[in-house]
Amino acid sequence: MRLLFSVVVALLLGVAGAAYLWLDQPFDLPNPTVDLSIEPGMGGRDIASAVQDAGVNVNAGLLYAWFRFSGQSRQIRAGSYELDRQTTPRSLLQKLVRGEEALRSVTLVEGWTFRQVREALGKAEQLKPDSRALTAEDIMNQLGKSGTPAEGHFFPDTYTYSKGSSDMAVMLRAVHAMDKRLAAAWALRDSASLLKSPEEVLVLASIVEKETGSPKDRANIAAVFSNRLRIGMRLQTDPTVIYGMGAAFDGNLRKKDLQTDTPWNTYTRVGLPPTPIAMPGKASLLAAVQPATSKALYFVARGDGSSQFSNTLDEHNRAVNKYQRGQ
Repeated sequence: MRLLFSVVVALLLGVAGAAYLWLDQPFDLPNPTVDLSIEPGMGGRDIASAVQDAGVNVNAGLLYAWFRFSGQSRQIRAGSYELDRQTTPRSLLQKLVRGEEALRSVTLVEGWTFRQVREALGKAEQLKPDSRALTAEDIMNQLGKSGTPAEGHFFPDTYTYSKGSSDMAVMLRAVHAMDKRLAAAWALRDSASLLKSPEEVLVLASIVEKETGSPKDRANIAAVFSNRLRIGMRLQTDPTVIYGMGAAFDGNLRKKDLQTDTPWNTYTRVGLPPTPIAMPGKASLLAAVQPATSKALYFVARGDGSSQFSNTLDEHNRAVNKYQRGQ
């Protein structure tokens, strides 16, 4: 009897030892990484089968038993996960319980147009192109922004997402981020500001974004355009003309382009254009509502990224001769 007891104990210890070693043994994967999708409502047995179905060489029953034995099977979170060749049964459970999803990211850059936003989202890794067949108007309707132009209403930032997420989900976050930033800027506007609405702030900020070569010039550039608006002077800013030309712009802006009227041509029309022309960042939003204290009405690029500001046309012409014509 004593011998039989010893044999049973030895067998149990052997099984326990083998199980312990198995928990820390990396999975055998068919590829360097394997994608695993856990849907809401899946139980421990379904999850173990999903791991096996994903291509992992593992006994689903044994994996399910580990989930149950751990007492954490009901804490597993739905999501998209990535397993690599270092993943073990123990680390897999930790990953699933913590919700450590496989994340990707896409960056929307300050000064981009909505067309460029769509291009970036279309190229983003593992992002479902649910908006591909939609017009800009359709997209804004689905985002709860009916009647709002798509241009400029997405905040430029880096957005992370789980593999298989919808591009519409990323755009919704970017729209909400811009709403928040724009509201904050509107609340900080200078008491003397002529801007009548947050939308006008966004339009001016988008122009400032496109005209700024050096970050330190933003507030001064905003001041030039604010001063022009105050006296009824045309903004005469090239980026608005280029935006209005759309696909017709070939990289060269000609005199005839400045004279060809479009809703965005600030050489032919007084005041702000009807929509933003790009996505402004936080700094440009702030500059639009808090422009520098300045009487400048003109600026010209110095050639080093910065701008020379002038109060009068004579001063401006001299600056143009110096910095643009080398005279």
